[in-house]
Amino acid sequence: MFPPASDPTAPAGAGIRWPPVGSVLTAAAASLLLLFLLLPVGELVVQGGAGGLRRLTTDAGLQQALALTAWTATLATAIGVALGTPLAWILARRRFPGRTLVSAALDLPLVIPHPVAGIALLLVFGRESAIGGVLAQAGYGIVSTPLGIVVGMLFVSAPLYVSGAREAMARVDRRYESVAQTLGDTPWRAFRRVTLPLASRGLLASAVVMWARAVSEFGAIVILVHHPRTVSVLSYDRFTTYGLTEVIPVAAALVLLALLPLVALRALRRGEERRG
Repeated sequence: MFPPASDPTAPAGAGIRWPPVGSVLTAAAASLLLLFLLLPVGELVVQGGAGGLRRLTTDAGLQQALALTAWTATLATAIGVALGTPLAWILARRRFPGRTLVSAALDLPLVIPHPVAGIALLLVFGRESAIGGVLAQAGYGIVSTPLGIVVGMLFVSAPLYVSGAREAMARVDRRYESVAQTLGDTPWRAFRRVTLPLASRGLLASAVVMWARAVSEFGAIVILVHHPRTVSVLSYDRFTTYGLTEVIPVAAALVLLALLPLVALRALRRGEERRG
């Protein structure tokens, strides 16, 4: 007697029956990991959340660091979107020699220690380097300037945007682009009129991820630019200068603010799932 055929419309895993021991072990492992991830953040918010929110309205140094961090992260994200979108389209649509190496090079800033990334940037853009010297003479110094913060943020966060944008464009059916071109559109016009609108939610979600990563960067920035201070550098300075008690409210405020891009990202993904 043959076993009953599986229902192809049933959700994945719907026909799997876990043994009791397996269910318990799975739930225990998942709970341990969630507890490990959420307990430190929850404890920080509980101890310093109220004080941190008050600091947002009274602490001039924190307000300046927040404003600096927000606009430099926004500028880095804008540059990353402008330069990364064409690259993401090439990686999603073109096959060329060295494509694997290009993809690996894009992932490299994500895996190297970020202080090492800052040192590498310092070698290229420092005042003693050829590029850094030319930029400094032109009035665009990198070291110890807000522009250096943008450079550090862009280096560590742009790969996240390119990766997400590439996946968003790869999900767009190429037949739509082909139809647009048969109707007279150039490849660029088909990209602008077809690919970009269809991939827009994914591109926007990738930009949000890039912005959030740029805001949280510390290692690369502290090597290039210790002053003026971003919120991550400010938190570290206050911890080393005043100790844990003083920095808890500041850190709690930053955790609460970090929820904003996460909420925006989840809203974008829910909208994309409903559309799909």
